[in-house]
Amino acid sequence: MTELYDKYARAAERMLHFVETRTTDMASGTMRVPVADYLSEERFEAEIARIFKRLPLMLALTIELPNVNDYKAMEVMGLPVLITRGRDGKARAFLNVCKHRAMHLAKEGKGNCKAFACQYHGWTYSNEGKLIGIAEASTFGEVDRSTLNMTELPCDEAAGLIFVILTPKDSGGLPINAVEWMGGMYEDFAALKLETWYFHKARKMQGANWKVAYDGYLEGYHFQAAHTNTVATRSPSNRANYEGFGPHIRLGFPQNSITRLADLPREEWGRQENNGYDFIRMLFPNMSFFLAPEMGQLAQLFPGPKANQNTTVMNYIFPVKPETEKGLAALDQMCDFFFDVVEEEDYFLGLKVQNGLESGAMTHQTFGRNEPGNQFFHKWIAYYLDESGQTPMPVMKA
Repeated sequence: MTELYDKYARAAERMLHFVETRTTDMASGTMRVPVADYLSEERFEAEIARIFKRLPLMLALTIELPNVNDYKAMEVMGLPVLITRGRDGKARAFLNVCKHRAMHLAKEGKGNCKAFACQYHGWTYSNEGKLIGIAEASTFGEVDRSTLNMTELPCDEAAGLIFVILTPKDSGGLPINAVEWMGGMYEDFAALKLETWYFHKARKMQGANWKVAYDGYLEGYHFQAAHTNTVATRSPSNRANYEGFGPHIRLGFPQNSITRLADLPREEWGRQENNGYDFIRMLFPNMSFFLAPEMGQLAQLFPGPKANQNTTVMNYIFPVKPETEKGLAALDQMCDFFFDVVEEEDYFLGLKVQNGLESGAMTHQTFGRNEPGNQFFHKWIAYYLDESGQTPMPVMKA
């Protein structure tokens, strides 16, 4: 932990410098991104195939499936996905499909059961994916049951997060190691101990192309204009620190109160998150986590169904569950405030941006030197889309 706090302290020192000198982290130059990258259905399909179906996606929190036999059934970009926790305590993921006639097995939502019965013909499966019963098997005929188990997806769990690759294991799904995938961000999430938190609720919002939405998470240049009465009252515009870990980003925003660090011993600076500065922790390609003083807001970003659309699931978690109904109601109010800020300010603007991109007014967007996170993000997309392997792996310049 001491080493991690030292890293946070160095980030805090840079953020304080940016506020004092009215500067920010900067890329070496500007970057133009074709508008077609946000509009092309062909490009969109390539992003789904080479990014969202090949890379680990954060699909559930450990605290959503805390007990043996817990499950979460969800639709992910049109795919029915079922995440379970077996008798051995291991999280597994499957396509939520009966191998008889392709009916969904579990209804969307969460629950606890050790077996799933298909509501169409009654075939049953264990929560570890094995076919355990064929209704009136004596009349059905001979089949090789080993070929009729649920279709398993690569799945791994670490630091309170459950990751899934949407390409099945038997169809070329890639190996998955959650710790390796998080890389330098693993230490951040492990230190938060999210597996001990309380999951309060999730809400969905609809937005523009997934990159329009992701772009909005990656810079504070818009704070003063877009969040005049909300975020800008806490954090100054155009002051940010960026650190890259593979395709992931730890984004630091100073608060207006960051000058208070000067009155503290240097060894305390790394322990002042939410008390002078804030971090947004981005896990490519679909997760953003904002740790507020009292709560965590975790966004899961899912493209589609068309290129100009995304669905974002906002998850709200808290260190401790309140013991009273009044306390739970207060959490609801807090969650709804954060949700409304994102939906009514960020995502509302994102839909206008999408309309502007579709208007034909421009052929390219330009990301400034003061938007290095956006540049880094788009370089990683290009890296993953390049089937030739010639695109160099992007590096965040300090």
